[in-house]
Formats: sequence, C-alpha cells, structure tokens
Amino acid sequence: MKLQSHSHLKLTTLLLNYAEHFQTKQLLQIQAQLITNPPLSLHPNLIAVKLIGACAANANLYHAQLIFAQLPNPNVFSWNAIIKAHINCGAWEHALNCFNRQLSLPSAPNPNEYIYTSLIKACAGLEAIADGLKVHAVVIKSGFDNNIHLGTSLVDMYFKFREPASAGQVFDEMPLRDVVSWNTMVSGYCLCGDLESARRVFDQMLERDVVSWNAMIGGYVQNGKYSDAIEVFHEMQKVGGVVPDDVTLVSVLSACAHVGALDFGRWIDRFVGWRGRGLNLYLGNALIDMYAKCGTMEEARRIFDGMWERDVISWSTMICGSGTHGDADEAFGYYSKMLECGVKPNEVTFMGLLSACSHAGLVDKGIELFSRMIQVYRIVPKVGHYGCVIDLLSRAGRLDEAEDLINSMPIEPNVIVWGALLGGCRIHKDFRRGERVAQRLLELDSEYTGSYVYIAGAKASVGRVDDAANCWLRMQHKGIIKDPGCSKIEVHNTLHEFKECDNASSGKDIQLF
Repeated sequence: MKLQSHSHLKLTTLLLNYAEHFQTKQLLQIQAQLITNPPLSLHPNLIAVKLIGACAANANLYHAQLIFAQLPNPNVFSWNAIIKAHINCGAWEHALNCFNRQLSLPSAPNPNEYIYTSLIKACAGLEAIADGLKVHAVVIKSGFDNNIHLGTSLVDMYFKFREPASAGQVFDEMPLRDVVSWNTMVSGYCLCGDLESARRVFDQMLERDVVSWNAMIGGYVQNGKYSDAIEVFHEMQKVGGVVPDDVTLVSVLSACAHVGALDFGRWIDRFVGWRGRGLNLYLGNALIDMYAKCGTMEEARRIFDGMWERDVISWSTMICGSGTHGDADEAFGYYSKMLECGVKPNEVTFMGLLSACSHAGLVDKGIELFSRMIQVYRIVPKVGHYGCVIDLLSRAGRLDEAEDLINSMPIEPNVIVWGALLGGCRIHKDFRRGERVAQRLLELDSEYTGSYVYIAGAKASVGRVDDAANCWLRMQHKGIIKDPGCSKIEVHNTLHEFKECDNASSGKDIQLF
C-alpha cells in the first residue's frame, strides 16, 4: 500500500528505527516504498545506515553491499555501517578490505574513532598481525590513542596475537583505565597461560566487578588449576559485595567436577535454588557434569529430569557419565531417547558410547557405533575415538585388529592410542608385541613412564632381573619419575589432597566454604 504523504516522513522514520527487527521480506518492502516514494527530508546516507544495519541483523550481507554501492557519496556513517555489517556477519577479511578502500579513495571521508573498535576486533579474530599494527598506527596518527575504549580493544587484540608484552605496553601507556581495561588484562594473561601475571594484575585492582572474578576463576579452570579456582571463589565470598552469576557458577562447578568436591558442588546446587531464578540450560549441564564426575549419577539424573530444556551436551553428559560408571545399558538408553527427541549426536556423544562399550566389553557394539558415527552422521573420528576403539579391541585380546587399526589411521596416533595397545599387551601377556609398542611410545615421548614400567615388568616376569634393573636405572638417570598416586577427600568443607609419598601430616588443604 502506498504511504500517505501527510504521514510519510513520520512513518518512514519509525520503520527505519525498527528496521533491525524486521525480516528480509519486510525490509525489501520498506526499501521498495523508499525508492518509489522517497522522503525528501531524509538524507540518503541516513536511510542507507538503517537499512545496512538491518541487513546485517538478518545476515544478508549481499543486500547490504548493494545498498552501499548505490550511494553516490557515502559519508563516514555509511562507511562505518558497511564495515560493521561485514564484521557482524563474520566477514572480517572483507571488513578490512573495506577499510583499506576507504583509506585509499580520495573522495572517501576519514574514518572516525567509532569504527576502529570494530576493526581491531576483526584483526584479532583473523590474528592478522600486520593489519592490526596498521590499524594501531592509524589510531595513533588520527589522535585517538587516548580513547579508553580503543586502548582496551588494542590490549585485547595484542593478547589474541599472543603478544602479552605489547598488550602490557599499551595498557601502561593508557592515560585512563576502567574496570573493563583491568579485566581485559586479567583475561589476556589467562589466555596466554601466564596465571602468575594474571593474578598479579587481579590483586592490584582497586575495583572488581563480577567479570573480574569470573576472569580469574575461569582462567584457573581453563589452565587446569582447579583448586586455585575454588580458592578464588572462596575469597570472592569473603570479600562480599559481588554476587556470583551463572558464568561464575559454571566455572566453579567445572572445578568441583575435576577435583571431586562433591559437597561444595551440592552447596552450589542449593545456592542456585535459593536464587529463585530457576535452572537454565548451561547451569543444568554444569551440574549434571559435576555430579557425574563425582560419581553420584542419582543426583545427575535428578538435575537432568528437572530440566525444561536439554541440548546435545545434556544428553551426551548423561551418556558419558553412565558409561564411565559401568552402566552401558543406561548409556544406550539415553542414546535411544536422545534420538527419539530428534537431537543429533555429536563427537562427544560417541566418545561416551565407545567408552561405555569399552567398560562393558561390548566389542562388536563399539565397532558398529564407530562405523555408524562415520557413515551415518559424517563425524570425522578424532584421536580419542580411535583410542576408545583400540582400547576396546586390546582389552578383548584382539591385538592384531587393534594394531592394524592404528596403522590405518589417517591421523598420527599419539601416546594415548599406542598406550591403549600397550595395556592390552600387558593384560594378555603379549610381551614381544608389547616391547615393540613400548619402544614406539618412547620414540613419541622419551619420558613416557608407562613404557619404562612395562619393559621393566616384562623383563622381570621372564627372569631377566638385571635387564629390568637396568631399565629402572635408565629412568633414574634421565630424571624420569613415575607420577605418584593422588587422592582427595572432602571433610568439613575442606578438600584434603594426598599423594602417595605424603605422610599423615603433609598434603594440601583447600578451604571450600
């Protein structure tokens, strides 16, 4: 219907302001009206900016480019819009090309400070170091280097380039910093695995928000320092003033799962209930994972059954938990229900199923699932999938098949794969094959203790005591130490950690809450 002239401008402005909420078909209708009955008082660049943004929101980058191409003299806001449209659609390289074109065209306006944050994000995403340095140089040349948002974006970019020294230099030269700048430093050092520097910056912060605590806790979790993550969460509780959010709780639940802090995980479960906001998908999945890894499948089932929404992670976690605890029937039961609900399995699902087969000794079932994963679901097996199947065959004594599968792998077998075969050789006393496999493991990792232990044990078992002793001496000479056994026990809200060599008074204690 043709727009009435008396309300044309008002209605057009209203439609353009809400354009990002429309679907592509509705956008085309609006654009058709604007072409056939253009509002004289609205500048073409203003209309273009609104439509380009709406196209980006609908992931229709091609149409956004067509709109931009029709502008006779695009202004700085139109250039910003088309560059941001490319970035929002993930076309980072094209965004940088647009920026370079803007710089090279004599008629194009100079970029303003608002576009550089998006360009820095594109450089970081592409890990385009040369382009990142160029953008940084243009920022300085344009006099925008004192902008706090650009400075923070540059810090983040250099961390993603794995250049922590450059990130630190930019941060140190910033005349103003806010909590976001400090948080970026903490997250960046954690990303680079430098937890000591991350903690130093964190401890220097005069103001911390929940993102600050999440960065430090998440950094410890991502780098395998689970006990430290729990300690930081405990510190967060003592300091007060900051309420843990879902990101905090998911990270801490992951730490609990890895160290076996069941009672603390239960406390977080109760805390989620006390908040009265219900259980969302991500917290539900984290609680299932924690309970499953802590060995309480009953409570994992309770959480799973109470979830309104479930995704492939929810189902896969239950399958993995059931399989790990030796209940293959339950694992396959969840797999069947998952398929009935129309949820497509992923690589983690099949890892759980193959692990269940391995624990239950279901060799043929495991091989069938492995084939189904490849042929039906088109999932390319990773080294972990091969490791499960080889472990399954090796435990069953089908060592020839296991070794043939290793030799036919399209990816390089690692120590886990060869170690699974070595385990089968140990079980079925195939010493000749075992010694050959152990030597192969030493070629891959000269400090792989399992090979030395196996070779020494194999030689000792056939009376070659001197050879066994020499093997142990080689380990000692190279400084290779067999990892001691480790146990953790949770008593009175404190997690006690003991190693094989500890006496009654040693070990590490972690206060939980």
